[in-house]
Amino acid sequence: MQQTHDTNSLTDQAFEAWRDLLGDGQVDGPQEASRRYGMDTTGSQRRLAGALRVVTEAQIQQVLRIANQHGRRLHPISTGRNWGYGTALPSGQDCTLIDLGGMRKILHFDRRFGVVTLEPGVTQEDLARFLDSEGLPYLVPVTGAGPKCSVLANALERGYGVTPYTDHFGAVTDLRAVMPDGRLYQGMLSEAAGPELGRLFRWGVGAYTQGLFSQSGIGIVTQISIALAPRPECLMACLFSVPREDLLGAAVEAIQQANQRLGGTLGAINLMNRHRMLSMSAPYPWDHLGPDGLIPSAVLEEMGRRYHIAPWTGFATLYGSRRMVRAAQDELRSLLKGFATRVLFITPQRAQSLARLARLIPGRAGNGLQRLTGTLAKSLELVAGRPNHTALPLAYWRKRGEPPAGSDLDPGQDGCGLMWYAPLVPMHSDATRDYADFVHQTMRPLGIEPLITFTSLGDRLFDSTVPILFDRADESACRRAEVCLLQLVSKGRERGFFPYRLPISAMGLLREFAPTASEFNRRLHQLHDPSDLLAPERYR
Repeated sequence: MQQTHDTNSLTDQAFEAWRDLLGDGQVDGPQEASRRYGMDTTGSQRRLAGALRVVTEAQIQQVLRIANQHGRRLHPISTGRNWGYGTALPSGQDCTLIDLGGMRKILHFDRRFGVVTLEPGVTQEDLARFLDSEGLPYLVPVTGAGPKCSVLANALERGYGVTPYTDHFGAVTDLRAVMPDGRLYQGMLSEAAGPELGRLFRWGVGAYTQGLFSQSGIGIVTQISIALAPRPECLMACLFSVPREDLLGAAVEAIQQANQRLGGTLGAINLMNRHRMLSMSAPYPWDHLGPDGLIPSAVLEEMGRRYHIAPWTGFATLYGSRRMVRAAQDELRSLLKGFATRVLFITPQRAQSLARLARLIPGRAGNGLQRLTGTLAKSLELVAGRPNHTALPLAYWRKRGEPPAGSDLDPGQDGCGLMWYAPLVPMHSDATRDYADFVHQTMRPLGIEPLITFTSLGDRLFDSTVPILFDRADESACRRAEVCLLQLVSKGRERGFFPYRLPISAMGLLREFAPTASEFNRRLHQLHDPSDLLAPERYR
């Protein structure tokens, strides 16, 4: 029956036209599209009409014109590795995916100003290799999603990282896109004065229309120009422990002051609870769980002692000249005095040395130190703009067995269950304490471990990332994870917390919680896409 459906789709007039345009091997019917793209870490399922793989902007224009002619819904993806938010799946049903992963050109690099222009398929790993091969002293805008994720897609989703240019969409200076009817978009400054000037000034001239393409289906972005942070003379990480839960507020106040005082010398600061640190440093204790299927507090305390992990751990990075970093180091140490313990300032080179020394320590203590120092060394690679898999094994923490060997981890294909709850939290002590308690009170009754990270976005806000980890093979666990996400979003909203980014299963909440803004977005899309064919139901 499924094979018949596939054949019917491929003989459909739109699919026939797409096959003529792209070639048989670049067009999938529903069955092959679902096999190739349908494995989502959130457990969501979508009916896919098919998938198209394109390699040029001109092909995208023709694909869109054919879609309009035949009334076909489309959804673009870059590398399809949007872990925890939908992976490669669309928000709506019956879409044909447009896979842009084959568009892997780095089109231009401005050596003086560090602005790179690239296509959707260029990954963090691709950009790192390019910078290395050309001897260019700039940092890749890395994320925890792994080296094989798209630089362009992460920026358009308003992803952030831990290098000096934390806000990745904020670093986008120019873009080019194909509109739903196949026409091309470019910014007014680039069109009037040329891309050489346009890629240096993000606001352009006239209305700031580039922002319409972020978290949006208003067009298919085919290239962005994004500013890269220069590689600093000196990089120094600061690792510190917060030894008691009642000192969380003091840590938050210190982080706010550090952001106010240290400005561009300080990258984003991460503050992680013990659960989150253990997920990076220790295997999940399957044999020591409580009746509720979660880690009991006594076991959590014992694991904390074994792996030297306090209730909260802070991680900050300083960038700049040696003199600037020394001064910032003194300032940060002063701010941490009085509540933080085990304050460690360390360079990437020193972290590598510690990791090598830890391998010489035998027994159980040695194993714990090896995991901790190995994670620290990899984390410092990341903040130095070197893509790696440091954070990606998180998706496997509550999946029995070790993550697959090798460097190409794929949580979607490997059956991991992961959804992200990523709310904005005001940077003050009362809000963060209330938020942490709320997360625990919501997640634990549903049998889900409360892993919490606060990441500073300047001196006013944290973005908190909470991974909802579950067994995707267990239908009951999938339902509880979905309930958990919806409760966190809806009840968190009542407390003043709301996500900056949503998984596909929660998109409908925007129409409920922001009906006026949703209607405005719908009308804006309707001007350019009257039939609502491009990325339907996405953020509107």
